[in-house]
Amino acid sequence: MTFNNLSRRHFFYGTLLAGAVPSAGFGSSPSLKMLGYKSPNEKLNIATVGAGGKARSDIAGCSTENIVAFSDVDDVSATATYKKFESTPKYKDFRRMFDKEGKNIDAVIVSIPDFMHATAAMWAMERGKHVYVQKPLTRTIWEARLLTEAAAKYRVATQMGNQGYSNEGTRQCAEMIWNGDIGNVTEVHAWTNRPIWPQGLTELPAEAAIPSTFDWDTWLGIQSMRPYSPEYAPFKWRGFFDFGCGALGDMACHILGAANLALRLGAPTSVETVMQEGKSSFMYPKKSIIRFDFPARGNMPPVKVFWYDGMTAPPTRPAGISEDEHLGELPRGALGKLVGENRLYDTQNANPPKEPTVQDFATDSRNGSLFVGDKGFITTGTYGVGTRLLPADKMQDYKFPPPLLTRSPGHYRDWIRACKGGDPACSNFSVAGPFTEWILLGALSLRYEGKLEWDSAKMKVTNIAEANQHIRPKVRKGWTLG
Repeated sequence: MTFNNLSRRHFFYGTLLAGAVPSAGFGSSPSLKMLGYKSPNEKLNIATVGAGGKARSDIAGCSTENIVAFSDVDDVSATATYKKFESTPKYKDFRRMFDKEGKNIDAVIVSIPDFMHATAAMWAMERGKHVYVQKPLTRTIWEARLLTEAAAKYRVATQMGNQGYSNEGTRQCAEMIWNGDIGNVTEVHAWTNRPIWPQGLTELPAEAAIPSTFDWDTWLGIQSMRPYSPEYAPFKWRGFFDFGCGALGDMACHILGAANLALRLGAPTSVETVMQEGKSSFMYPKKSIIRFDFPARGNMPPVKVFWYDGMTAPPTRPAGISEDEHLGELPRGALGKLVGENRLYDTQNANPPKEPTVQDFATDSRNGSLFVGDKGFITTGTYGVGTRLLPADKMQDYKFPPPLLTRSPGHYRDWIRACKGGDPACSNFSVAGPFTEWILLGALSLRYEGKLEWDSAKMKVTNIAEANQHIRPKVRKGWTLG
């Protein structure tokens, strides 16, 4: 099966451009500047929702632009960033930042806990601001759909922070599969060593005094008020149903990015938690296995996608693949050898120094994915780095297919370029929204026994009505989604 007869740019961007360009033709508009376009050499004015934690590297990734305002509820976490930008306006509440600084803001980085992504992003998009939102895009399926539709409505440039979508290996994986190198893919297995934070607790955290440097009320945002505990914030929130999306939400947007792109996955028809250890009424489990079933897509057959978290080694090994064969991520030495000999990572297309590099990705095989085709196997690392056929000796004389997909200039630069009127970023919300939806369906399945049958068009679980209460968030009085 091959897609080489398609225009590379049409294939990658053809369905993504809807809503990206204003409906008024260029000829009927006074100027591109009035439509919000900037010269590639003109710097964006970027504000950030979040200044500590992951926001630090997101800000560094956009250091070519003007950083004009910050908001963060935690003065301690934001300290290092604030020292670098001593004269830049700073706020605890991002709503006040928009009120005060909005006229001077072109684009916004959202790097805060999952449950507030949609709220902050909507505040930005409704005000005509471009947005970069950390993964997973949202905490609930309804919010992911909301952001997808809002991006088209407000015609802003968007990007989700799943850097693997920009990597060479992710594109190579897609092109290898479209070239028929392993035949029809019927199974994908993806795994991670996460969680590396508490999950599976059975007793709620004990109340503690709120630090004077921390705005607990604003941190809670749309969620209901509850006693403060350091077991929630600033770091350990990810394992709680109310705040995060667990190990699946943290890592699947990275590890399953190659599968989502290469197999054009769309929406599953069902999802089921096959196994979980440490089941909790308010937290994600310590360990789980989840199965997604996707229908046929064009000429591609139905495919089963298996997710495993809490792993210390790859969960499965194809018949005939020896025990000393690396699956998933490669040790640094082995990756360096393959990079040099087989173009598994093209340094001409590498991300800029402040973005993740090969060395950041190469750890060990506790994270990765395996594609099972009827003619062979492909394995990849967390971010698509180290994409290769199995067994590895098949790579000795292997020639990658001619590039079909447009290459990325780097994940942040891709978004910055889109903000200035260039092509949509590779993980813009028309891509990231549907991707996040099916990942979150897996997170939802952890709350229930048995298979969840899914109607994507109606955004509804059809066989367990109770599950639908978690499709959309409950919003605390005084807050709005936008």
